[in-house]
Amino acid sequence: MKKRTRKRGPWRIIKSRTVYKNPWISVREDGVIRPDGKHGIYGVVTILSGVGVVPVDDKKNIYLTKEFHYAVGRVTIEAVSGGMEGGESKLKTAQRELEEELGFQAKKWTYLGKLYPLTSVISMENHLYLAQGLVKSSARPEGTEKIELVKIPFRRALQWVKSGKISDATTIVAILKSAEYLGFE
Repeated sequence: MKKRTRKRGPWRIIKSRTVYKNPWISVREDGVIRPDGKHGIYGVVTILSGVGVVPVDDKKNIYLTKEFHYAVGRVTIEAVSGGMEGGESKLKTAQRELEEELGFQAKKWTYLGKLYPLTSVISMENHLYLAQGLVKSSARPEGTEKIELVKIPFRRALQWVKSGKISDATTIVAILKSAEYLGFE
């Protein structure tokens, strides 16, 4: 009797099992037949879809977050970001995260597309937004967040991307797409 397999592109999945799962991520190990016909395993980390938001004021200042990130063990400077919760739309998530993390609402939202942060092992969509027409409200960070607001001219943020001071992939792409939209060279 022939084993039943499922196709995934040029790969064939023989078996699949969830190795770990929590409300935000799951880790799956697949027994596979590789494109070269050999047997192997493949690990996939699935993460909730999320957003990255670049808030820019009328004077072309950008507002970023500065905080310690547990996974990488260091402080990073990033765009506002967060995961989509319980059926929430990507725009609603972006609006909620901007207010929670930095205490702003925005009158104008521009969708800049999506990205997949690390396609070799992570299954996740991150949706990018430019937020303009900023109105101050009050921040409500989650208990896991201790965020410092970083306000800098947009051109300086572009320099920080080029120099590596900003190293988060979602933030880099969101800033570069925002720069193109806003007409920065």
